[in-house]
Amino acid sequence: MELKDLVLVLHPVLAVLVVFPTIGIVVNRAWQVRQRRLEILATGKSKIPPIVGQEHVSLGRWLTAAVVGIILIAFANGIVGNILDKEVWIKAPFQVILIGSLFAGAIACLYLLYQAKDKNWRGIFATLTGMMLVILGCQDGIYRKTEQWYVSHYYYGLIAALLMIFSLAILPDIYKDKTNRWRQVHIIVNFIAILLFLGQGITGTQALVEIPLTWQKPYIQMLYEQNCATQSCTIQPVSSPKNH
Repeated sequence: MELKDLVLVLHPVLAVLVVFPTIGIVVNRAWQVRQRRLEILATGKSKIPPIVGQEHVSLGRWLTAAVVGIILIAFANGIVGNILDKEVWIKAPFQVILIGSLFAGAIACLYLLYQAKDKNWRGIFATLTGMMLVILGCQDGIYRKTEQWYVSHYYYGLIAALLMIFSLAILPDIYKDKTNRWRQVHIIVNFIAILLFLGQGITGTQALVEIPLTWQKPYIQMLYEQNCATQSCTIQPVSSPKNH
């Protein structure tokens, strides 16, 4: 496998080793927080330790960073591969500089979102982070599968990341709101994100099968040019020679 293929595999490896286990722990802590709150309302006490709330918040913040991080890795793999293959850095150097600035800007805005205390600044940095992710996702080289967006790994992941960024931005407001309105929004947003993450497991496996490795691309391109360029065709499996 070439370096580009290893980077391609790095995205699902990090998802399996980091993101999905963290999702499981965050969901578990969220359930414990809710159970503790209900027990206190009912009996005035609970056997669940109060630290579960802090763990839920801390792990949730880490989860947002992990999700945005692996999306940037996936985007970088597709975009950089396209830049090298088509020599974009020679034909349009300003475009390459702009794309690099977007990557740096997304990371910087996410960091500033973590540091921001004021509600307005949190909204600004969350919006900027989301905008840069969307713009990067529109660049050439990204495998989007737009014609089948409803089963697209790209769209599932991008929407889940935007929801996680939004959830991070409203986090301080949850504890200040006495009406629990922001808490309800937080629950709804993250429930949708969990469904998208479940879809990510399915669509991600599908995308790995559909995206060819570097050594496979010339053969696929040659087959397309020979048989499929001017007419619809079905690629037949190659029959193995029989042993005599």
